[in-house]
Amino acid sequence: MMQWQAPTPDELVYVVGDVHGCIDKLNALLERIDSDLARSQGTPGCVVFVGDYIDRGESSADILRFMAQMTADHPDLLIGLMGNHERMMLDFLADPTGSAKRWIRYGGLQTLASFGVGAGLTQDSRNPGELLDAAGDLLDAMGQDLVDWMGQLPLSWSSGSLWVVHAGADPALEMTAQPAKTLLWGAEGFLTEDRVDGNWVAFGHQPFEAPFAIAGRIAVDTGAVYGGPLTAARIDPEGDVTFLSV
Repeated sequence: MMQWQAPTPDELVYVVGDVHGCIDKLNALLERIDSDLARSQGTPGCVVFVGDYIDRGESSADILRFMAQMTADHPDLLIGLMGNHERMMLDFLADPTGSAKRWIRYGGLQTLASFGVGAGLTQDSRNPGELLDAAGDLLDAMGQDLVDWMGQLPLSWSSGSLWVVHAGADPALEMTAQPAKTLLWGAEGFLTEDRVDGNWVAFGHQPFEAPFAIAGRIAVDTGAVYGGPLTAARIDPEGDVTFLSV
């Protein structure tokens, strides 16, 4: 069995799990992070979000606008990754009558409502005219700048032996060779087969009752939108991993 060395990022890192429109929990967690940083006696740190800012919760529009502004204002301190829900939303905007209309069934209705559009749609909507209208109204409500920001979100971030992705990574491939689909949707074997390169992968996407840091994996999705807490993993350069949850 492989003996795992602790993750060694070059700086203090907070990895935030899937927000899914839960703005009150996001605000509370950021306050916890600010307080923790203040106790760290000036140690520089950054906050990395694993994606899935939208869908299912009620405040997707507010969170997207907040994330776009904050990552622009503090690009070295706040990093937002793309989640599969952002990818589905972008695909819907590009082709709302094709297979991308599935987004509506996976929380897209709540996101549309948060932007004040799509009132006539249901999870089973198939009418091409209604779908096209909803996509057009959503684009107008978001504005092209916000859409462009979403489309440019990175799929991964790394520091030292720590990698942050949305859903997981193929243990058989180098981290720099991971397909986009794997990073957004996960990989068979990610939770059961250990990596051999010593890298740690922090991820969201799959909710767990409690976060964990075991054998190269750091899970931070604790189902905030389903009534669980919103969690951040705190990983310092010495390899200590602790969790903040609200």
